Amino acid sequence: MITQILGYPRIGAQRELKKACEAYWAGKITEKELFEVGSEVKRSNWKVQQEAGIDWIPSNDFSFYDQVLDMSLTVGAIPKRYQPLLDNRVSKTDLYFAMARGFQQNGHDIIAMEMTKWFDTNYHYIVPEFSKDQEFHLFSSKVIDEYTEALEKGIQTKPVLIGPVSYLLLGKEKETGFHRIELISRLLPVYLNILSVLKNIGATDIQFDEPFLALDLTEKEKEAFHYAYKKIAEVFPEANIIVTSYFGALEDNLETAIQLPVKTLHIDLVRAPEQLDSVLDILPSGKKLSLGIVDGRNIWKNHFDASLQLIEKAINVLGEDRIVIAPSCSLLHVPFDLDSENDEDTLPVTIKNWLAFARQKVKEVKTLALLSDSATKASYLPELEENRAAIAHRSSSSLIHRPEVKQRVSDSTPNDAEREHPYSIRRLKQEALLNLPLFPTTTIGSFPQTPEVRKLRFDYKKQRISETRYHTALESEIIEAIRWQEAIGLDVLVHGEFERNDMVEYFGEQLHGVAFTRFGWVQSYGSRGVKPPIIFGDVSRKAAMTVKWTSYAQSLTDKIVKGMLTGPVTILQWSFVRDDQPRKTTTEQIALAIRDEVADLEKAGIKIIQIDEPALREGLPLRKRDWKVYLDWAVNAFKLSAAVVQDETQIHTHMCYSEFNEIIESIAAMDADVITIETSRSQMELLEVFSEFKYPNEIGPGVYDIHSPRVPSENEMETLLHKAVNLLSARQIWVNPDCGLKTRKWEETKIALERMVNAAKSIRKKHKVEA
Repeated sequence: MITQILGYPRIGAQRELKKACEAYWAGKITEKELFEVGSEVKRSNWKVQQEAGIDWIPSNDFSFYDQVLDMSLTVGAIPKRYQPLLDNRVSKTDLYFAMARGFQQNGHDIIAMEMTKWFDTNYHYIVPEFSKDQEFHLFSSKVIDEYTEALEKGIQTKPVLIGPVSYLLLGKEKETGFHRIELISRLLPVYLNILSVLKNIGATDIQFDEPFLALDLTEKEKEAFHYAYKKIAEVFPEANIIVTSYFGALEDNLETAIQLPVKTLHIDLVRAPEQLDSVLDILPSGKKLSLGIVDGRNIWKNHFDASLQLIEKAINVLGEDRIVIAPSCSLLHVPFDLDSENDEDTLPVTIKNWLAFARQKVKEVKTLALLSDSATKASYLPELEENRAAIAHRSSSSLIHRPEVKQRVSDSTPNDAEREHPYSIRRLKQEALLNLPLFPTTTIGSFPQTPEVRKLRFDYKKQRISETRYHTALESEIIEAIRWQEAIGLDVLVHGEFERNDMVEYFGEQLHGVAFTRFGWVQSYGSRGVKPPIIFGDVSRKAAMTVKWTSYAQSLTDKIVKGMLTGPVTILQWSFVRDDQPRKTTTEQIALAIRDEVADLEKAGIKIIQIDEPALREGLPLRKRDWKVYLDWAVNAFKLSAAVVQDETQIHTHMCYSEFNEIIESIAAMDADVITIETSRSQMELLEVFSEFKYPNEIGPGVYDIHSPRVPSENEMETLLHKAVNLLSARQIWVNPDCGLKTRKWEETKIALERMVNAAKSIRKKHKVEA
């Protein structure tokens, strides 16, 4: 049987691409040196798959920042505000990064494009921008160049493109009066041009990612699929066009997908194994079916026996020659190589034996194909027995189950998730206690993690410095941060989180039932990588996690210092989660652990506690009919973590890069006293839904895009605040950046926050309210 990989991680096994990109942005390496690192990552990825015996190896799955941004550059969908860079003949590389990160040099000051979550993952993509008169043309030949590059290395690859319909649906209209899907006839000639070139240079297999086939589609959008792929088939009828759907079932889009004039259809049988029967029932003769059988989203070993049953069912209907074995989706979402994890203090060998990273998943795909072939099955029976032993050991391990944790979840009641009084009463008590000005200023939590701070943590972890020296150094960092915040006039301070490696990993390290890796990096956006914790068992708190450093910071100042926590849904979403119990149950366990921390912070005298939930929107099921069930338990988990406090204690939450329009009722149901959100890239557009809904609680719309190195002017921030005042009452509005400042540098952070405070003071004066 044929095997394929849909995409492979691209940041490098040791985050080589991250380091190279950041060095290029800092002017430390040349474009040529950056490209050399990229070429080595691609070569290594192709070699891993070739040596494993994969038949259809992807190219153009690599990206220096984001695959959607790559497609925008390819088809020339470059927003007009970047025209000055084109006029000045800025390189395509610098234009590309300017679109992702903004541009502020040589007299130019251009904001970045919007960024949002890739479906229900923690990967962020750059949102395409479309106008009614949008024109497309072949601007970047990246997909052609990478196919040629692989060919020169002796590797025949399968070019991967985001399908034309999904590309348009991933974008946003930047003016009213049209729907972006109407641009399909203008966009398609560029795709056809690319196909013509690929045909002429020898490509025979081409992958089009169309993840929107697993979402709710309008009739117009379904028609666009038929139109697009009919044209594609006419231009390249002999090619093996592979259309991939993933992250869910085709369901009511099954007929649309089946009827596309393509030779191979890929379906996700990890997220939706139940769809196999319906697909087999109507798949036309001659069309191949790619079975997404190895989980591309999680790190547990494949259950070979369960997978082989599905494969056998497909073979019985279609025959071996029409079956393709594959991961469920791109392996972008999992770490590189489990073999790198050789530190048992970090990842015990018992748990390691339950896992598979990208390299191991490639091998699983090939092994499943060989086990499904009567001619080779006998030779691979030892691998099958080894897999059975690992699966059995995990299911019976005493490491997983903690009866007292299960009992506590069972004993919790709906009342545990409710504050004593509604917000209208709490607000009056909080105003009297906190005594904050109108438009109070704060930050989201973290301050820049300098190389010195990172080295400090690393040295302490490696026992190169004593605990006393480590704590003394942290105290020094906190003192400096508190004094600086006081000096610039911030109203609500933070301790800076210098002791924290990552907002999820830090908490996971202090919870039972969670394991970690040393090199398990996964790309979040651009050069930003995270190491998701592995939730393998029942979760509970070992001891207080944040009280020591928050209390120390509060002891240094008369101003209010916020306690900073990560919420239960975000810990769930940004971890690799156990798959042997409902995600709802795991989230409730985490919520109770966070609840204990909230209670301890309040006892320590912390008056404002922020419980970040940036992943709440991200966790939405792809189909709207399934939203309510998820939102009910997700919102309840947040409330369960927060509702232990008295009325006077103010609960904040933070969400970034989310569209709130269709879940605003659930956001309100969270009953946070203050919510801070990302709004600067959208120019306060995301705030409109809060206005229309008449959201009653307080809101901090971000006025400073921290995912870009550009520093906004004071006037720019004040303009954004004026837009906010036009949408909400002045009493509701807080002033803050979009997100935490961990990834920024101190020099830009200080300038930006000083300007932010000045903008808040200015708007207070205009509203005739004394600070």
